[in-house]
Amino acid sequence: LQVEESAVSLWNWTVTKHTGAVISDEQRAKLRFIACRLICLCEGSDPPEGTIRRQILMSMKTGKGWIDIGKAGLADGFLENAMNSIEKLYAKLRKGSEGEADIEVHRADVEKSLFKVLSYQAESAVAQGDFQKAVMCVQRCKDMLMKLPKETCYLSILCYNFGVETYEWKRYEQSSFWLSQSYDIGKMDMKYSVGKEMQAKVLRLLATTYFEWDCSLYLDKALKAISLANQENLHPAGFFLKVKILLKSGASDEDINSALAEFTHFEMSLDFCLNTAKLLLEHGRESVGFDFLKSVPERFESSPDLGKITLLHIEFLLQNKRELLAKQKIEEVIIGHYTGKQLLPEALNQLHIILWDRAAKHYEEKSYSEALHWYNYSVSFYTPGQIDQNLAKLQRNMASCYLHLKQVDKAKEAVKQAERCDPNSIFTKFSVYKIAVLENDTDKALEAVIEMGKLAEEPSEHEDKLRVDKNTGSNLLSLAAQIALENDQQIVAIKALEYLSEHLQDCRQLFTSLKCLVRLMLSKIMAENSEKRDEDISSILTYLNLAHKKLAESFTEQKFPGDMRILEAHWFRKVAWNLAVQFKDSPEKMRDFFVLSFKLSQFCPSDKAVLIAQKTCLLMAAAVDLEMGRQKVTPSEQTELFSQALQHLQTCKEIWKLLKLTGDFAKDPTDTLLLLYEFEARSKLNDPTLHNLMELVWEQPQIEIKTLEIIASLAMEPPARYPVLCKKALKSALNLHRKQAVIDAVKFSKCLHSLINISLPTGLTDLDTCVLQEVWDYFEDALSVLSSTDAYPEMEILWLMTRAWNTGIFQYTVGKYKEAEQWCGLGMRFLNHLGSLKKTYE
Repeated sequence: LQVEESAVSLWNWTVTKHTGAVISDEQRAKLRFIACRLICLCEGSDPPEGTIRRQILMSMKTGKGWIDIGKAGLADGFLENAMNSIEKLYAKLRKGSEGEADIEVHRADVEKSLFKVLSYQAESAVAQGDFQKAVMCVQRCKDMLMKLPKETCYLSILCYNFGVETYEWKRYEQSSFWLSQSYDIGKMDMKYSVGKEMQAKVLRLLATTYFEWDCSLYLDKALKAISLANQENLHPAGFFLKVKILLKSGASDEDINSALAEFTHFEMSLDFCLNTAKLLLEHGRESVGFDFLKSVPERFESSPDLGKITLLHIEFLLQNKRELLAKQKIEEVIIGHYTGKQLLPEALNQLHIILWDRAAKHYEEKSYSEALHWYNYSVSFYTPGQIDQNLAKLQRNMASCYLHLKQVDKAKEAVKQAERCDPNSIFTKFSVYKIAVLENDTDKALEAVIEMGKLAEEPSEHEDKLRVDKNTGSNLLSLAAQIALENDQQIVAIKALEYLSEHLQDCRQLFTSLKCLVRLMLSKIMAENSEKRDEDISSILTYLNLAHKKLAESFTEQKFPGDMRILEAHWFRKVAWNLAVQFKDSPEKMRDFFVLSFKLSQFCPSDKAVLIAQKTCLLMAAAVDLEMGRQKVTPSEQTELFSQALQHLQTCKEIWKLLKLTGDFAKDPTDTLLLLYEFEARSKLNDPTLHNLMELVWEQPQIEIKTLEIIASLAMEPPARYPVLCKKALKSALNLHRKQAVIDAVKFSKCLHSLINISLPTGLTDLDTCVLQEVWDYFEDALSVLSSTDAYPEMEILWLMTRAWNTGIFQYTVGKYKEAEQWCGLGMRFLNHLGSLKKTYE
């Protein structure tokens, strides 16, 4: 009992909340479902009449709720329960009846519920596509109408709704059945009928169903249905449909005229009449159509929309290639415009569209004079001095026609009028540009293209009204570049392409534009003197940088595949490489092009060729930075250049590691160059990690003498000053010289000279004994080599003799007589090895 009370409370709560729109239809259906299930669970073996009636009501409404939210499958069980409950109720009522009269009363009571359940079952069957079940349910309902005549209207409309649904699903056979049923049921009881208007509506849809199903097969049925509809209730839709069916069936003009005559006195709107005329003319019934169109003005003499009739007439004359008659009609309209018979603004705008479309058609056919004729018709509706953006567009179109006809003066006048009406339009600027290019007026063409570039950045409001899409600016700039190139206006073409490259969204078009720019600028550079060349080289750098930027952005562009990106990257990297080589007289530009070539190559697959190119680019960039840093620049500039060189070298080292995995590079000098460049950069930056770098150098078993000598030189090249490193490098080099099978006396002498210089600075007298002993050993090394070869340079022998003698003299001046004697004696030992100079110094 408590469950039953809760179920009833839930049901009642659902009803009140749905009334206040607190819950949705689906929520209501779910709550009803729960309440109804609970009630069914509480049913006893012999429930009282009230309980059964409640179950019937709740099951019916729950089922209907599921149907209404599109879940007809869930409704079937509840509707079946409702049907079973009705049978129980009828049996219970009959059991308690006292006579035949009581039974009839109870039967009538039950049949109302039965009718509802059957109609809901029909709805569910239609929704689930079960046509046979739906037909059976409706037939049972139809059989009950004699006893329930008030339900006639409901059942007729239900069948009409089934007809609409199946028509929308293009199930024409089923739709025609339901609509026929709807019409037949509607006739069963005139007292409770749906009315003539509804019956006509049913018949019109039935005729449409036959028409769309198979007009040739069901033509008679369609005509019969629409004729009945028009008899039931005259309606413009019925008239229109009948004409449509007749036209489709290929009826004679006489039959169609008869159909039109049926509606002669029927009140129809002007638009409806025009649509009828249009239908006739579109089906090639010119005679009937134009006759009908001529009769329309009489019916709407006082209508301000009479211009629509004229427009339709003109339109169909043009469609049927009766251009001369159309022109006569247009000239009549123009005369009327200036004699008080103006078209309404909407109709006039439509006429302008017709005139422009016809002019555009002639323009495409290259009949420019004829196009001008139609544009002039349009101009006729504007008053002198009128300012209108559409007039500006009209004048621009006329200017294009004049240009094709070589009538430049008339074109200039038309553009002048366009400027007066719409000076800030990109289209107007383009027209000015075209004329300037044709007249070879470079300054004016440049001015116009610059204005176009600015307008392309921020489209003005009026251009939106002209339906300018986002690509219009780019398209016009592209066309401007093409026109300039066709007329040998290279400078103007470059400017147009520069603006174009800034605004293009399409990657393919952008890279095509940039390639064209690079080629044009290169040919321009070749013909220029050096003063102008720098500026244009900078421009090419800008183009290549833009190419790099767009290549990076192209990864999000679905319409630009990876293989296209690789091809473009290869093209631009090779151009940058060639330019770097070409402009070797300008170190900074050369460095920038090499760096760009490297950056662009990063979009290419890392095969061996690309890795070699990347390595070379970075090495060259670092070499240029170091060379520029050696020049007389400010300390801050030096720091920036050397730091930049280090960055290039670090990246290059990573690439070099990968490259060495691809093959044998034993004879490649890259390792040496990386070492020397890095040493120079770090030493001149006073980098604290320099000594760590050198530790790795000393550990190398096969370092070359030349490399050590260069390191020694760089260690003392300002702003670097690392005498200890210099000395260590020279000592290592000297040791390697000694180990040679045949000592190269010239190279040995130079290395020894440098080592003595760094170890025994000129002018110092207070020297450590250990230092003197070390230097003494170097002199002994020289004597040892002198004794074994005659190739030792004489000037170096002289220098050694002089340095030893002078060192002895310095020792003498500070009172170190023994050391002085030793060093002077050492110098004398070199005297015997002098050649032609020996007598001079003896």
